[in-house]
Amino acid sequence: MPTLYGREPLLAAIEARLAAGGGVALYGPPGIGRSVLLDTVADTAVARGELVLRLRPARGERALSYAGVADLARQVPADAVAALAPAPRHLLAALRQGRPPRTGVPALARRLVLPELLAHCARQSPVLLVLDDAQWLDPESAELIGFAMRRRPGARIRVIAADLRRGRGARLCPSPIAEIEVPPLAQDDLTALLEARGLPCRAASRLHEASAGNPFLALALGGAAGSGSVWRPTPLPETARALARERLHSLGADVTATLLVAALATEPTVTLLLRAGRDDAVRELRLAAAAGIVTLSGEAIRFTPPLLARVLADETPAADRARVHAALAEAAFDPVEALRQRALRTVRPDPAVAGGLAEAARRCADRGNDRTAAELYLLAADRCPHSLAAERLDWLVTAARTALTGGAPALAGRAAEAVIAADAPAGHRVRARVVLLDLAGQGLAEMGETFAAALAEAGDDPALLAPVRLRLTWQAFLTGDPDRAAAEARQSERAARSAGDPTTEAMALSALAQIQRMRGEPEWRATLDRALALPAAPAPDWLHYGPQYMAARFALFDDRLDEARADLLALLAVAEHDRIGEARVEVLRSLSEVATRAGRCQEALRYAHRAVRAAQDAGLSPGPTWYTAAVAELAGGSLATAAAIARRGIRASEQEGDGLYLRRNLHALGQAELRAGDTRAGVSILRRLRDLEADSGSADPMIVRWHADLAGGLAALGEHAEAAATLARARAAAERLGSSPALAGYLDRAAAIVHSESGQADSAVELSTAAARLFEDLRQPVEQAHALLVIGGAERRRRRYAAARLAIGAALALFMAADARPWTEETERALARTEGSVAPDRGLTTTEQRIAAMVRDGASNREIANRLYLSVKTVEATLTRVYRKLGVRSRTQLALVAELTSPH
Repeated sequence: MPTLYGREPLLAAIEARLAAGGGVALYGPPGIGRSVLLDTVADTAVARGELVLRLRPARGERALSYAGVADLARQVPADAVAALAPAPRHLLAALRQGRPPRTGVPALARRLVLPELLAHCARQSPVLLVLDDAQWLDPESAELIGFAMRRRPGARIRVIAADLRRGRGARLCPSPIAEIEVPPLAQDDLTALLEARGLPCRAASRLHEASAGNPFLALALGGAAGSGSVWRPTPLPETARALARERLHSLGADVTATLLVAALATEPTVTLLLRAGRDDAVRELRLAAAAGIVTLSGEAIRFTPPLLARVLADETPAADRARVHAALAEAAFDPVEALRQRALRTVRPDPAVAGGLAEAARRCADRGNDRTAAELYLLAADRCPHSLAAERLDWLVTAARTALTGGAPALAGRAAEAVIAADAPAGHRVRARVVLLDLAGQGLAEMGETFAAALAEAGDDPALLAPVRLRLTWQAFLTGDPDRAAAEARQSERAARSAGDPTTEAMALSALAQIQRMRGEPEWRATLDRALALPAAPAPDWLHYGPQYMAARFALFDDRLDEARADLLALLAVAEHDRIGEARVEVLRSLSEVATRAGRCQEALRYAHRAVRAAQDAGLSPGPTWYTAAVAELAGGSLATAAAIARRGIRASEQEGDGLYLRRNLHALGQAELRAGDTRAGVSILRRLRDLEADSGSADPMIVRWHADLAGGLAALGEHAEAAATLARARAAAERLGSSPALAGYLDRAAAIVHSESGQADSAVELSTAAARLFEDLRQPVEQAHALLVIGGAERRRRRYAAARLAIGAALALFMAADARPWTEETERALARTEGSVAPDRGLTTTEQRIAAMVRDGASNREIANRLYLSVKTVEATLTRVYRKLGVRSRTQLALVAELTSPH
């Protein structure tokens, strides 16, 4: 049985409906997964011992009378056929041989054969009739099946049918009928499907948008895309074109003509189509929407999936397209759009048209409309005669950069590759290659040839060398080569300073400061100060490479959380203007990490999910945002989700050669496994992380704080010596770097776990108490509560159960206040284990046990209420129930019973 992704709720709904009898009619466009759902339901029914009769007619069989019933009859058991009377048996035999009924056979006799046959089958076992592609069922068979189902055959005969449109499948089902639309796959589910088929993680967001969540289309497009450049439009395979044609051909000529106008418009609206001469556009769009071809949101028109517009335009003759462009030019409100549409009527060289387009592009760029400017520059270049060859190359270079900053990677890549393919000057070629490098994102490791060509073409020109060397810095950093990264950063800084480019110089120094900090070199502070002192003004698109962002990140690393949050919120206001999306993603990621440490767990989740969505929309590498989302889930979501996201982050980082986020995602996964109870798996993952960190030269234990987690896991496995050595190395690095006091808290808490597991509970309590106080001073409630939880475990080992309950209860209160849900669940289990001995055989609830334990320890009703965030009246009412269940009448008797049943 094939693995289904994202269809579990739908399958459950189908099974529930069929279990109650009647029928289910699924509908949805081709490729949406109707057949896979029907096959899964059928296989499940077969496994239950039911008789499953399947029909899947092909398009050509619609003209073959009784072909469907003949296929059905051939699947019926022989004993059911033998039970029929002679006349219907002979009629059925003819159908099974593919012969239509003899002329003169009464219509009623024909109609009664199938109900009788199904009734005989149902006496032996439940029957499930599975009808796929019901739209191709021949009318005669459809009439016989529909008649049989209208006769209410009983709960043991059920039907599941699938059709392209709503209504037709329902006519073949018995009552009660549930009509269910098969929805598109959500992006996460489509990503899982694509990954299972070996497609890269980064492709998922592009393919989800291109396919509108249609799994067949996504797989077809993904197979065609292969491992090509991320900026190139996904080519349309013939299977996808055929599917699009099938959907479009079901519409009338007038509807198709109206849709062509929408397909060729930049931003199609109902009003624009009316102005372009489509007088019946409202009705025709309503028909197209009913067929699932477009969605209407107010005035806006959107093709679903977008490739329908592309196929419609591609397969329309050029003369017809030219007429539509002319109509759109007349209908346009904006003169720039009118110019664009007039230019699209033909691609013949025309110096006047090219010059007009370039001038309009410059005006758009001045207004900050980079995307439109890039498209106009490309149109100008395409219509440029030989006499304007130099201007054409200038326009292409400008188009590449403005398309990049305008968030149009396909346009940027097309323009850059056109420059490289031409006989362009070296400077133009280098600038075009830099655009391609920027389009690669986290995939810089695969851009070796582009780097080599850019360096060769740049020669000794510092203005060209500086940006190339800067990107070589990022490549080396991502691939885990800090020595080369530092060397490239220094070369980029020198070249930028020589060229008078303070922005590139500041970004090179910021990268160098990050490398120095990672390697444990104290010079990072001076390097960052030099970067901050430069008169640099990175555009919003490059904000995350600038010194202000790096300073905010370092504040986060050093647990100066208020400072980091304030700086990041100021940067977010600027990054919201980032049309590439990467700067906005990075700031959102950092805000999520700040919120996690500050104990605002739900805020952390919100920022993380915004970052994930922004990265998907921009087509960026998912590895970094999945790491952030995993960390946020560890704090405020669920451990299972955190582990699943971290695994996806690991796969994405491995695919793109991103060693930095491979290590970070390993840390998140290791934490999830440890906290879920699979200590051995967690330790194995963190050991892999430790080895990768050693290979990368990373020395600052504050950046990826895995040392304490590995030590705690090792201690739980009895590997006390290795645990102690791990902590000792981390302390030595922290002392050398002068790291944040918070690191001492992490290491003390981990040392407490090691001591507790080694039987040194007294020192464990001292260490974890010191850690709890430190985290309280730093205002990190989740870390403080974690330390309190460690205190509770150590106190239990000392058999000081009242102290253990007090510490764990305090931890629970902090976790609940921070809305740290996974920690809250874990702490409640720890508290239940500590309190579980208070009269467990008397049926006390967890809350009743906790209150009974506090009474035993001498707490007053008001103290209990304060600790558990309850009212005094609630505590009194709960105690009344406890007295009744335990058969006692006073607090003294309750305390005695609780003390006698507590562990000693």
